[in-house]
Amino acid sequence: MDIQVIEEKSNPMLNRREVVFKVIHDESTPSRKSVVERLAATMNSKPGLVFVDSLKTEFGKRETIGYAKIYETAERAKQVERPHIVERNTFTKAGAKAEEAKPEAS
Repeated sequence: MDIQVIEEKSNPMLNRREVVFKVIHDESTPSRKSVVERLAATMNSKPGLVFVDSLKTEFGKRETIGYAKIYETAERAKQVERPHIVERNTFTKAGAKAEEAKPEAS
């Protein structure tokens, strides 16, 4: 999996960078978690500050176009970002919630 930054804009009012990127992959579309980790490494940030807004793969192509926001602080990200986007990009809590739900259902 390789990531190429197509466009990068700085948004000083919201303390973030907005990035349009292309992911070139050999297998199926990569998971959101792997994209966040690779994008954080590419953009010199931490995975907890990168929020992938969208990933779009065209049928038959092995490239995905994505849009992400990279915040300077986690507090600012939680103030600005929509709740469902924060939930999609929080990977440790999602696994814990799934584990908690299983015993309750049994």
